[in-house]
Amino acid sequence: MAFSATSSSSSSISASFHSHSISTQDHRGIQVGSYRPLERILAPSKGLNSSRRRSLVKPVFAELKRSDSIVPSVATSIIVPEVEEKVDKVESIEELAKQLENASPLEIMDKALEKFGNDIAIAFSGAEDVALIEYAKLTGRPFRVFSLDTGRLNPETYEFFDTVEKRYGIHIEYMFPDAVEVQGLVRTKGLFSFYEDGHQECCRVRKVRPLRRALKGLKAWITGQRKDQSPGTRSEVPVVQVDPVFEGVDGGVGSLIKWNPVANVDGRDIWNFLRAMDVPVNTLHSQGYVSIGCEPCTRPVLPGQHEREGRWWWEDAKAKECGLHKGNIKQEHADQANGAALTNGNAVEVDIFDTQSIVTLNRMGIENLAKMGSRKEPWVVVLYAPWCQFCQAMEGSFVELADKLKGSGVKVGKFRADGEQKAYAQQELQLGSFPTILFFPKHSSQAIKYPSEKRDVDSLLAFVNALR
Repeated sequence: MAFSATSSSSSSISASFHSHSISTQDHRGIQVGSYRPLERILAPSKGLNSSRRRSLVKPVFAELKRSDSIVPSVATSIIVPEVEEKVDKVESIEELAKQLENASPLEIMDKALEKFGNDIAIAFSGAEDVALIEYAKLTGRPFRVFSLDTGRLNPETYEFFDTVEKRYGIHIEYMFPDAVEVQGLVRTKGLFSFYEDGHQECCRVRKVRPLRRALKGLKAWITGQRKDQSPGTRSEVPVVQVDPVFEGVDGGVGSLIKWNPVANVDGRDIWNFLRAMDVPVNTLHSQGYVSIGCEPCTRPVLPGQHEREGRWWWEDAKAKECGLHKGNIKQEHADQANGAALTNGNAVEVDIFDTQSIVTLNRMGIENLAKMGSRKEPWVVVLYAPWCQFCQAMEGSFVELADKLKGSGVKVGKFRADGEQKAYAQQELQLGSFPTILFFPKHSSQAIKYPSEKRDVDSLLAFVNALR
């Protein structure tokens, strides 16, 4: 769907929507108070009535069509990925990034909307990234906007959403966390577990997974990342890139393009632009808030503090990402002094796929599993390296797979196959590249290798269900 800056009137958000309601899993059939997920609306054009325009497009949260052709062929053949096409795509995006490196935000926004049309959307958080919507309006092109409602935003942020919809004549496409997942997290760990065990788990449930669903309906997205927002994680953000973490509608590595039109803009210049254009802003900014997220995890910054100091203030200031931009985080060699290990020239501070739902296998464990001619339970195992960006990119979907397989009789495991274990994994475990996913059937000694580059949870689950 494309949203024109003047194409539609906004719908106000009801009182029950402001009460932080959480959706069920089926977004197309839910209601939150009087609010319902909105259809895509094309910008007005001659010769098309409104019902015809709506029928031409899919919502941002449209699910991928599951391919039935992959499953029957898994046990008998190996599918060779189209590597050359993906490499060419990466190289073309890198070349485009160089061409636009010194371009203005307006020029970058115009290029993004021109190139992807209805298959791109602006991610709006309710903070100063409202500048993105103003730039999109100034291009004169139709555009779409989506936002993640975690259920824990400030009341001022919800009011701001409504103001923005009315100002620009748009409908923001809201994405909500799964109610069952939120319920499980809160009942198990309480409402404020993130103060004690890190914010990653809460953010994964309330933000990352809803974002992943949203991006499955797109080919590209637009963010408000700036290099000066976080010296520790965003200092090298390009104006356009192949998304290193999430997948788009086509699935697989390189299927989603990420645009950052204000990457090179100083925060003060953003605010000068907002004032000059008389753009509405979140009233929390006047109370000392700069970077605005969920209410329990955001506070005003003190004079002289960096803007990200107001987010997750109880954690290390150099790695403050919720998971939406996890691909920004890079470990420096100096981290070795803090206990990080150096593997293949890459500093690794923490492991990945780190959850109780996934069994960590050592060399002896994977050898025993591979030698068994008959197993009590089937296993699905990922061969990975913590420093590999493609392994990092599929962490969320593999963890979600493990959660979905709880109690199903299928064990989920991981084996770190880099370093001194790499030769063994290549010779005995079919390791070709990271990550490699293997299924060990219940009554067969031969492991079956997952043949696809589509690593979203639905594709992985289809693979497992076809073989268990």
